[in-house]
Amino acid sequence: MKLIDPIVQFHTELQQIRRDIHAHPELCFEERRTADVVAQKLTEWGIPILRGMGVTGVVGIIRNGSSDRAIGLRADMDALPMQEVNAFDHTSRHAGKMHACGHDGHTAMLLGAAHYLARHRNFDGTVYVIFQPAEEGGGGAKRMMDDGLFDQCPMQAVFGMHNWPGATAGSFGVTPGPMMASSNEFEVIVKGRGSHAAQPHKSIDPVMVAVQIAQSWQTIVTRNKSPIDAGVLSITQIHAGSATNVIPDEATLIGTVRTFTVPVLDLMEQRMQDIAVHTAAAFGAEVDFRFKRNYPPLINHAEETAFAASVMRAIVGDDAVNSAVEPTMGAEDFAFMLQEKPGCYVFIGNGEGEHRDFGHGLGPCNLHNPSYDFNDDLLPIGATYWVRLAEAYLPLA
Repeated sequence: MKLIDPIVQFHTELQQIRRDIHAHPELCFEERRTADVVAQKLTEWGIPILRGMGVTGVVGIIRNGSSDRAIGLRADMDALPMQEVNAFDHTSRHAGKMHACGHDGHTAMLLGAAHYLARHRNFDGTVYVIFQPAEEGGGGAKRMMDDGLFDQCPMQAVFGMHNWPGATAGSFGVTPGPMMASSNEFEVIVKGRGSHAAQPHKSIDPVMVAVQIAQSWQTIVTRNKSPIDAGVLSITQIHAGSATNVIPDEATLIGTVRTFTVPVLDLMEQRMQDIAVHTAAAFGAEVDFRFKRNYPPLINHAEETAFAASVMRAIVGDDAVNSAVEPTMGAEDFAFMLQEKPGCYVFIGNGEGEHRDFGHGLGPCNLHNPSYDFNDDLLPIGATYWVRLAEAYLPLA
């Protein structure tokens, strides 16, 4: 493994930064303390900053030479609304808030890269280090873009990275094309006519209509969508009624749809609506169909993916880079940035959890698990990747 020595020597400070952020988690668009920490460090290291894009976003601007080429490196900063069960020293100080997805580590790795790049500047052009809020459902990437990220910080390509539990610590995974799925949610309210449960003939039972809709929707995945196209339709909530002897007026179906392509998403949304409307009509009921598209599919660009993979191999070796990693049905709002700019999103292995300090919870070290903790051994590896990526993309003449 070919790590950058000054970054390795900076490991202890990066770990302190990471653990401080972990102990003070902030939810989407509330990352004021975290943004202040980032801004303070960048300013201390002589890096000009922009603040306020995406409410709490921070962008550091590191320039060198005369080239007008630029690259963007992005990390997310927000935590999750969940209770941490770990009891080590850097456990969350805020009840109901936790860095259970490793954004504390993502922020620290990019800060490590910024520190090195500002001091050594072995590149020709501009490196934008983008610290983004609100990845966890807030669409902070889109919000930063709407606030002028790519106008104020013109760049030719943008890159992102996420830790991946279960993969060997320090290994990398990437694939061209679809890497993560679109994230969408639905709420369908079936409107019938309530009655006494002992007189069902006087009702239009919305519960039975909802059951028919739920069962019929699964034929979209098995009979409407091509078998070689990935798609998930999960009903995660069904709500109806309040008493055992009352047929209610309404029943509600709630859940999520995930796809790797927009055409498959278009198909699934339309078929869901058609089935819901016509099934309800057959029973004399009506539906209020609501479908919300949150994040688009994350599509890695082929050229930038090959470029990123070559940088990874130079750092950790061929055996530690999976350039055809299996895509995941999880979602990521970095997808919005890849719709506007060429780029690539990669996974860095977080290990199985053996790195966790004494006092960790009994659960697995999985993302969005209350026993999770970021692996601090990745800090110099991720920071080295960011630096080598920027230096290779913006080579000195």
